[in-house]
Amino acid sequence: MRLVCENLSARRGDDLIFLNISFTLAAGEAMILTGRNGTGKSTLLRVVAGLLAPESGRAVCFVAAESEERPAREFSHYLGHRNGMKRELTVFENLTFWKSYLGDVGEGRGMSVEAAAEAVDLAGITHLPYGYLSAGQQRRFAMARLLVAHRPVWILDEPTAALDRRADAMFEDLVRGHRDAGGIVIAATHHPLGLEGAQGLELTGFDFADDEDAA
Repeated sequence: MRLVCENLSARRGDDLIFLNISFTLAAGEAMILTGRNGTGKSTLLRVVAGLLAPESGRAVCFVAAESEERPAREFSHYLGHRNGMKRELTVFENLTFWKSYLGDVGEGRGMSVEAAAEAVDLAGITHLPYGYLSAGQQRRFAMARLLVAHRPVWILDEPTAALDRRADAMFEDLVRGHRDAGGIVIAATHHPLGLEGAQGLELTGFDFADDEDAA
C-alpha cells in the first residue's frame, strides 16, 4: 500500500490556500502537518480524504495486489473536529451504521462494536444514547469509528484536543497498532499520538511568499 499525493492545490473562495503539495507514504509510515492557523492544515486533510475537491493535483493509493491507482478516499478514515455521531441513537446504533456504511477495505477486518468499545476503554455502555455521554466519552466513541471498519489510511485533525492524558495514551496505542499492521497516518496534531519517526510537512501560507512557491 502506498499513498501518493501529487501537486495538490486548494482554494478557499478566491484565495489560494496552498500550492503544489506532494508527498508519498508507504505502509506503516506517518506524516505530521504543522503550521500556524489559517495555513491550510485542515483543508489539506479534507482534500486527501476526498471531502473537498482540489484546485489541482491528485491523492491516490496503490495497492500491491492491484496495478491501477485508486482514489485515496476509498481507503481513508477521516476523524476531524466533529464526532460524526447522532445524539439520539445509541452508541451501538451509531457504530453499527458506520461499520455497515464504510465497510472493510483491503485485507484487514474491522472490529465488532463491542470490541471497539473495549479498545477505547468504554466497554459495556454501547446501549446508552450517544447524547447521554460526557464529551470525553463521546470523543472516544468517535475514535472507535476508526476500528469498526478497516481502512488503511487514517486522516486525523487534532483528534485528542481537550482530552485528558489517559485518553491521549489510549489513542497513541491505537495509532501505533494501526501503523504496526501496515496502516498509514496523516495527522495535524500537537501531541505525540504514536507517530514516532513520522515525516513532517509545514504549511506556511502565502503571507511572505510568491504565488509561484509551494506552501
